[in-house]
Amino acid sequence: MNKKGLAILMRTKMRPLSPTPNRIYQMQFPPLESSNVSSSQNASSSTHRNFEQVQESMHSAISMNKREILDAALNNFSEGYFVLPIESRRKLLVTLAREYDLSRAQVRELMKQYLAIELPHGDKAVDSGHEEEGSFSAFYGIERNLRHSLKPMYEVLFERLNKHPGGLRFLTIMRADILSFLKEDNIAALRALDSYLKEKLITWLSPANLHLHHITWDDPASLLEKIVTYEAVHPISNLLDLKRRLGVGRRCFGYLHPAIPGEPLIFIEVALLMNVAQTVQEVLWDDPPIPECEATCALFYSISSTQPGLSGINLGKFLIKRVIDVVRKDMPSISTFATLSPIPGYMQWILSKLASAERSGSTFSENLLKPEEESALIDAAGELATGKNGMEVMWNLLASANYEWTNSAKLMSALSTPLMRLCARYLLQEKKRGKALDSVANFHLQNGAMVGRLNWMADRSEKGLRQSAGIMVNYIYTVEKIEENAQSYFSRGQTQAFPDVRSYLEPQEEHEETKD
Repeated sequence: MNKKGLAILMRTKMRPLSPTPNRIYQMQFPPLESSNVSSSQNASSSTHRNFEQVQESMHSAISMNKREILDAALNNFSEGYFVLPIESRRKLLVTLAREYDLSRAQVRELMKQYLAIELPHGDKAVDSGHEEEGSFSAFYGIERNLRHSLKPMYEVLFERLNKHPGGLRFLTIMRADILSFLKEDNIAALRALDSYLKEKLITWLSPANLHLHHITWDDPASLLEKIVTYEAVHPISNLLDLKRRLGVGRRCFGYLHPAIPGEPLIFIEVALLMNVAQTVQEVLWDDPPIPECEATCALFYSISSTQPGLSGINLGKFLIKRVIDVVRKDMPSISTFATLSPIPGYMQWILSKLASAERSGSTFSENLLKPEEESALIDAAGELATGKNGMEVMWNLLASANYEWTNSAKLMSALSTPLMRLCARYLLQEKKRGKALDSVANFHLQNGAMVGRLNWMADRSEKGLRQSAGIMVNYIYTVEKIEENAQSYFSRGQTQAFPDVRSYLEPQEEHEETKD
């Protein structure tokens, strides 16, 4: 093994491969050896002192203007924040959200002043007399003051940290903590703090500020170990697997920001193929890859974010479009851009539908199975799964922990028809607030993709069976229609799909989906 391989291996062994978002940046401390009352009191006193010092440095970072004092305050705040235990961080962020918010009393007073001014004839400033010009000047002054008063005080902290060395990374870590605290307690002020910080990060991380980097085996080990660590879709099993994903017939691209050097904020893995892959085995395990000159398809098979604090900020949309442009320029023979994507919410949805039907009884329940599907399933199940009807049999099969149904060709055949049909319904018709219920579907559809093809038993791993009964989907990015598809999805919630996928739906179901 070469030095780089050893370095990557050692680094990845020192951290978990699938870190939970709310713990990635939380410092872990060993428990105190002594548990007597005195040591507990000392620890409590020390924690209180640390909290007060960090809070004081936070106040200084917001209120001070002298450069050298400000730099020291920002350093003390960011360094002190990491020393705080989690509960103290939570207390500090709630304090920031509540005590450094905007002054609503000031906003109300300015609004009263604004409403008290009589509006001149017409509400636009045109050549007019001095009296009307004076009225408009009063409007302009109050509007300027309103804009200023509507900015919370914590904006100053965000802006100053963003310009401070290491500050942008710190802000993403802070937001990761905010998101984890909001999951536990949905505090309105903390939610407003998160919303404001999110908008700031969207501005600072615009594509114009990001650099697209082609990640190869020649990159530093410190960067490559982050690819191993943060790969979220198909875990990288060993160094050979990593080298293959960065080698011939494969590409890996990441977005980097100058303020966070050597660490991609998000990265995408691409396979160069002759045809759109139908199974994950074709992408990850088939060997050797085809010569690149024969490839006509660029398949996006994994996209992963490395920063939990950037949740909800869609860098992936810009990354996919940029990679399409780069691949088209470098390899004119590539004409098809597609994904091989998981369907993470499908099994949860179908099991909940089956359980709901069982609870509500036959009178009000929806029968998910057609008569011929039900009889075929009951016949194939035999003694492996029993129930008073086909849906109960189906629930018992799909809910089994060891997926025994995958060992029977007859059962797989009986299940494939309803599962594929219901999967098409799930992707095309099931909505939340007018958008696709499935998170991955929503991501690609809002980026301008079409639902291209459903693939039976495309991922037979435990994760694939648990998420979607092994079914995967190809989303197709037709370059000429990306913007049009994205706009129709955004404005009308319209899901574009190929005829093969729509064919799974009944004519009336397809009509309802088109209408929606």
